[in-house]
Amino acid sequence: MSDLAPRGPRMPRSQREQRAYRLVVVGGTAGAVAVVGFVLAIAGAIGAAIPLIAAIVAVVCLLLFRTAVSR
Repeated sequence: MSDLAPRGPRMPRSQREQRAYRLVVVGGTAGAVAVVGFVLAIAGAIGAAIPLIAAIVAVVCLLLFRTAVSR
């Protein structure tokens, strides 16, 4: 166990805060686009591809945010 490589240097706190903030902004925007897009898709105004992609982006941002703040 003594031959394990040490972890690299951690990201400074300000950079971690900026990354978390960007993830919240992008994820929130993508979530809003997904909700509005699904409503419009149900109404038949647009297709479901854009809301689906926005929902995937929102989930990815959520997962990345959770890993960023759990450290």
